Amino acid sequence: MNADDSVIGRIETEVALLMRFAEATRRATPVEAHRSLDRAAYVILRYLDEAGPQNVSALAARLNLDGSTVTRQVGAMEREGLIAREADPNDGRGTLVSATASGLRRMSTVRMARAEIYDEMLASWSETDRAELATMLTRLNEALAARSQARRRP
Repeated sequence: MNADDSVIGRIETEVALLMRFAEATRRATPVEAHRSLDRAAYVILRYLDEAGPQNVSALAARLNLDGSTVTRQVGAMEREGLIAREADPNDGRGTLVSATASGLRRMSTVRMARAEIYDEMLASWSETDRAELATMLTRLNEALAARSQARRRP
């Protein structure tokens, strides 16, 4: 059987389209709040909001990125006042990164703008369908994260 005819082929195509349409929607949305943070800053701030202060290594592992990439992103975010660094009480040589009040406000603004868009697009969906989509996306993201982490281990 041709991979494009299989369920896996359909999933691969739909995920590729999802990423493409999501980015196109983000760029085409005239709401400034929706674009007030780049994707990397938004994801970092969301994680810091959920998990609390983290060191760069923990951020890199969670986001499946190289430590130097996260260090550059954190530096840019610090210059914008979105995050702050503080000494790590468990490691005198290390620092912890935490979201600032300003960073959390901007993240919240973007989150609300994105939620409005998805609420509008999914208005005709039942609550059951919305919940099922959320569950399936969570499972997909968990599987992607687990695969990435397994591949990074020596």
